[in-house]
Amino acid sequence: MKKNDEITLAKVGEKVKKVREGKKLSLADLAEKTGYSSAILSQIENHLLSPSLGTLIQISHALDVPLSKLFGEKRGHSYSIVRKDERKLVSRFASKEGVNYGYTYESLGFDKRNRRMEPFIVTLEPATVKHEKLSSHSGEEFIYVLEGDMEVVLGDLKDTLSPGDSIYYDSTLPHRVACAGKSPTKILAVLFTES
Repeated sequence: MKKNDEITLAKVGEKVKKVREGKKLSLADLAEKTGYSSAILSQIENHLLSPSLGTLIQISHALDVPLSKLFGEKRGHSYSIVRKDERKLVSRFASKEGVNYGYTYESLGFDKRNRRMEPFIVTLEPATVKHEKLSSHSGEEFIYVLEGDMEVVLGDLKDTLSPGDSIYYDSTLPHRVACAGKSPTKILAVLFTES
């Protein structure tokens, strides 16, 4: 969040569309590269569906751009200091009507150029829309639970992590994390993306 309580909301869908069109790819071309349907990709581009971090990583790889480009980030510096009131907020909604899909995330390293790690503070909320699909993509993920309880599904493993617990895994394993209770859960998530 920015100073004076002004929220900076990343327009991820618009960036995906701009990059796709700049590379002269159709929705069908991007669908073939990502494995997502043209309909899903169209919903993402038109802000009818907000993608998970794993989905964004797959889209960025298919478009051959760093994940940071989809957040509209500029070239940056060789380091990044992000004050607590300067985080870039990305909110997941299932529709323009604001149905809660399960989480919001704040970028912690958006001003670092050429980064291969993506650090986020993620708030997992009790979802009004249940999301059962597992995600997989290249790279690694590290998650540390700060507040609340988090359910993790990792292949055949299903477990609940509490404050102070952490998990580190290959992102190629099918996975999903969600709020495990009726109160929001806050986590530190660091994703390593292969270029």
